[in-house]
Amino acid sequence: MELKKAEPKKSENELHWEELVRNMTRPLNLCDLDFTDLHSDDEKDVLAPRGLGAGIPPPPPPLGGGMVMPPPCLMPPPMFSYAGYGASSLTNSVNSSLNGSINGELANGNNTIKKNKKTVKLFWKEVREDMIPQVIGKTIWDELPSANVDTQKLEHLFESRAKDLMTKKQQELNKSKEIIVLDHKRSNAINIAMTKLPPPRAIKAAILKMDATVVTREGIDKLLNMLPTDEERGKIQEAQLSNPELPLGSAEQFLLTLASITELGARLKLWAFRLDFDNCEKEIAEPLMDLKQGIEILRHNRTFRSILATLLSVGIFLNGAPVKGFQIEYLAKVPEVKDTVHKHSLLHHLCHMVMESNSDTTDLYSEIGPITRASKADFADLAHNLTQLESECKASWDRLKLIAKHDCAPPLKQKLVDFLADCAERIISLQTVHRRVMNRYRKFLLWLGMPQHSVAESRPNEFCRTLSEFALEYRTTRERVQQQLEKKANHRERNKTRGKLIIDMVKFKTKEDVADAELKQLLGTPSPDQTDGTLTWRRRRAEQLRSPIARQSEEQFTDGDDEILESLVKTATKASGTRTTPRERKRTRHADRKSLRRTLKNGLTEEEKQHVAALIQTY
Repeated sequence: MELKKAEPKKSENELHWEELVRNMTRPLNLCDLDFTDLHSDDEKDVLAPRGLGAGIPPPPPPLGGGMVMPPPCLMPPPMFSYAGYGASSLTNSVNSSLNGSINGELANGNNTIKKNKKTVKLFWKEVREDMIPQVIGKTIWDELPSANVDTQKLEHLFESRAKDLMTKKQQELNKSKEIIVLDHKRSNAINIAMTKLPPPRAIKAAILKMDATVVTREGIDKLLNMLPTDEERGKIQEAQLSNPELPLGSAEQFLLTLASITELGARLKLWAFRLDFDNCEKEIAEPLMDLKQGIEILRHNRTFRSILATLLSVGIFLNGAPVKGFQIEYLAKVPEVKDTVHKHSLLHHLCHMVMESNSDTTDLYSEIGPITRASKADFADLAHNLTQLESECKASWDRLKLIAKHDCAPPLKQKLVDFLADCAERIISLQTVHRRVMNRYRKFLLWLGMPQHSVAESRPNEFCRTLSEFALEYRTTRERVQQQLEKKANHRERNKTRGKLIIDMVKFKTKEDVADAELKQLLGTPSPDQTDGTLTWRRRRAEQLRSPIARQSEEQFTDGDDEILESLVKTATKASGTRTTPRERKRTRHADRKSLRRTLKNGLTEEEKQHVAALIQTY
């Protein structure tokens, strides 16, 4: 007879917590975020094992690509062969997603598509009907719209040829880095920390009142690292008694002041929990809201459905075999597949097809902002932080009991009691939200056709990162495709006017030119030689094209003053004729004279006087 193991006795705090969970009636509103759309239906875990009454559990995943063994059960499992699911139904699903060129191309007896050329294959993991739980019902692959693809173009672009071996770049991640920390002496560490803390007297009063205006959150961490041990306190007191005439050092005095506060560790930890709770709650609630909103966006997004439908049709044709769907993780490999003609990626052609078949689609990335934000959160740490928050709340009850035994002001005690009661309810609400959002996320993965064993191992941040990175690649490629289409359209417009004369450009007038001509005709002031258009550069160009003779003929002078003014302008602007003889350089007047200072000082000789006189006569 086997003895049942005795269950561990629950503590008073755990019993009190369970009572709060049972009596919880608080609405699911956290940090100004509304989670009230999470109902009790989201409490059902789709991955939880079910008995025979709830249906037969799905078979385990295949081992090594072999046959799937049916689970042992009392009743024979339902048959999910092509005959059971219906080869015709598979064919119909393919025919609904591909165009009429594929209809009738299935080989007799084999569900393969006939092709004239061997094409590149897409190595995706297909969605199997037997891996979908019955509770899910229909999947997204049952709801996708039909997508028409040009099979002849695909056959030409993705014809299987000699492959170029491409080596993938491997990045070394998570490199271990060793951080060397210098171990300072205890007194030096305390003295350094004291430079960033208030005076010891102010610190003691702030701790007793839990005044955050005096000691900040960083200061509380420093105090927790400097908590005096019983051994240190004993040594300081002994030294003070043995040498009462000597003052204590700054570090010793600081530790002695901290040691005088009753239940110092409990006070600091409760105070830190009080200051950190709002931020911790926000760090947990916001990623959950992003994940919940992202799931709803993807479930109803038209662009996402068009991309999946088009990619499914392309893959069915290239692989030559109909499938119900493919695993979403294959989206990460779509940019890596290249055609064998232009070396464009499959994503490039996918953008073309989606834009041609559904012109109202978007770039997808701008619509899934919550998915991008959720990809940056670690949901494993989030669950750990939520558990840690519950443990800290329970420990805070014990700390409050210890503080209440000593000097604790009644108003502060009542505030702490109310705070912890509110925290407990908010943590319970947060746990409910986390549980329901994760169940909804797992149900969404099953709706996408992911097998149960993969859903259990899936991490929301990795799934969201795959979708976010694909959407970013899709947006970049889509913008590049749009630019190419615009360039081709502009090139066609330029070809219409290439080789045309200006007189032949009347039919290519813009709307502004036509409106300008109508306005001039209405005003009755058009000139015969006036150029069409109201733009400044056209008027300037027209004035420059007119010759000087034409401008002179247009000028009319009414009196003699204008004629004189015109003649002066012509004389001033008239170009000088070409010089026939070179210009002679004149000799300077004082080229031969000697120093003037010496001449005035000593006077001139008779010979110099005659020379000067002769020089003057020449001028």
